[in-house]
Amino acid sequence: MARTLDIYLHRDLVGHLTQDDGGQMTFTYANAWLQNRTARPLSRSLPLREARFTRKECRGFFAGVLPEQNKRDLVAKNLGISAKNDFSMLEKIGGECAGAVTFVPAGELLPDDDPHYRDLSPEDLVDLLKRLPRQPLLAGDKDVRLSLAGAQDKVAVKVEGAQISIPLGNAPSTHILKPESERFPGLIFNEVLCLRLANAAGLTVARAEVRSIEGIPYALIERYDRRKVQTSSGMLYERLHQEDFCQALGIPPENKYQNEGGPTLRQCFELMREVSTTPVIDLQRLLDAVIFNYLIGNHDAHGKNFSLLYGPAAAEQIQLAPLYDLVCTLYYPDLSQNMAMKLGGEYLLDRIRPVHFEKLAEEGGLAKPLVKKRVPELASLVIEALKTIDMDQPDALKVLKIVQGRSAQAISVFENS
Repeated sequence: MARTLDIYLHRDLVGHLTQDDGGQMTFTYANAWLQNRTARPLSRSLPLREARFTRKECRGFFAGVLPEQNKRDLVAKNLGISAKNDFSMLEKIGGECAGAVTFVPAGELLPDDDPHYRDLSPEDLVDLLKRLPRQPLLAGDKDVRLSLAGAQDKVAVKVEGAQISIPLGNAPSTHILKPESERFPGLIFNEVLCLRLANAAGLTVARAEVRSIEGIPYALIERYDRRKVQTSSGMLYERLHQEDFCQALGIPPENKYQNEGGPTLRQCFELMREVSTTPVIDLQRLLDAVIFNYLIGNHDAHGKNFSLLYGPAAAEQIQLAPLYDLVCTLYYPDLSQNMAMKLGGEYLLDRIRPVHFEKLAEEGGLAKPLVKKRVPELASLVIEALKTIDMDQPDALKVLKIVQGRSAQAISVFENS
């Protein structure tokens, strides 16, 4: 028997996701939404139209909302559904997602704008940190319908000062909480260090901090797709819509790496040039992101680690979202040494030379002198920024030395080229 989910963007019913008797998923925009003069597409890959979108056409966006790899398998196991069934997973956990989309079983009303949360006591928080590796996103907990893309342990939370709470139903969160990784020691310190470093060097990034409880560290990453607004009912959190580059290009998450069919840097620059309302600014920001990932030794900068951020519902603004998931993957020798996207035709970071950035300039439609000048310029900013970072955790200090050495080497290579 066919099943349907109603899809809301903010609080507007925009379309219907249907799974037929054969398990095939299709998407159709609601007629009322198509007739709305302020209507906007859910995704660049799903332009407004009356015709139905096939599974192949729509899966890149909808699967892109969900967790990946073994985290997806664990979520499915905890929910008692198939890990390959995107529809069932969206039905179970599609209440609070990235961006401004919410999935509700057909016929059910979107809950009133009266969000509910479950406050965590210190004991609850310790329990949560211990549970997340085996219960990603708290899937299976009563009234919890949270979805976040990616393969790391994480959960969406609301943070008010020292109080951390779990959103219930479709209540909006404010932060993403990440526990320490069992497989990669120091990962949260690595990420927070790189985010702080990028911010200090002048890049636009998600704000992040490390906290601990009973000696257990965890990271809190502030969500850039949520903002606090004053309403007649008091202060509430408003969702801002966003989608990652894979979603915008209609590429499913399992193909996020370039060598598996994922986006290329050429496609990334073309996308920003096409959709950004401030392309000159965003092309420079994207270039800086590529250079920064090169400097910190981040091999894992794939298409799902860059996103488009849409303005409030009444606005038409589209821009490059603040950077997130910035990690020095060089610190972990077991990880692949191939970059997620070729830089100037080269996958191996240690082989990158000025000529590869010249080719990147050609691919991105940028001026070669500007690109070659920007690499040592940003490297110098990074070295200065390193002096302002106060993190004495052992893993963070080792990452700091790696980044410092790479930045100094980049300055030497590019200034002598």
